[in-house]
Amino acid sequence: MIAPRLTVAAVVERNGRFLLVEERVDGELVFNQPAGHLEYGEDVAAGAARETREETGWHLRPEAIVGLYLWRVPGATTHILRTLVCGSAEAPDGEPELDAEIVATHWLDYEAIRERAHRLRSPLVLRGIDDYLAGRRHPLDLFRRLPADAA
Repeated sequence: MIAPRLTVAAVVERNGRFLLVEERVDGELVFNQPAGHLEYGEDVAAGAARETREETGWHLRPEAIVGLYLWRVPGATTHILRTLVCGSAEAPDGEPELDAEIVATHWLDYEAIRERAHRLRSPLVLRGIDDYLAGRRHPLDLFRRLPADAA
């Protein structure tokens, strides 16, 4: 049985550059989209907006779901189910206080991201950008959260 960890991520593009975070994971510096676990009571749009704000300071306005991705972490039994949301973003208000594991934020063009492929946290990063550039978009209500007492 697979019990994947549900995560949300954001792809934010501005003038041909993509917002990425450089973060420390298991002692290594890697690049990732703003991403994290969905919190109790959140829908994916709100979760992606929150993660983007916490990790970059930018204020995401979710517009669509790019895709849903199931990935098994190499060498582990852990599976990740990532929902990738795209949208526009407004700049931070002042100097943002970022999550502790975030070392820096970057706006990188596609080639710069490809050049760092060996330093991406997972293949989900580049695959999501490729799908975004291919125009994949689904309505935000593709992911529906039902109340606990729904019949």
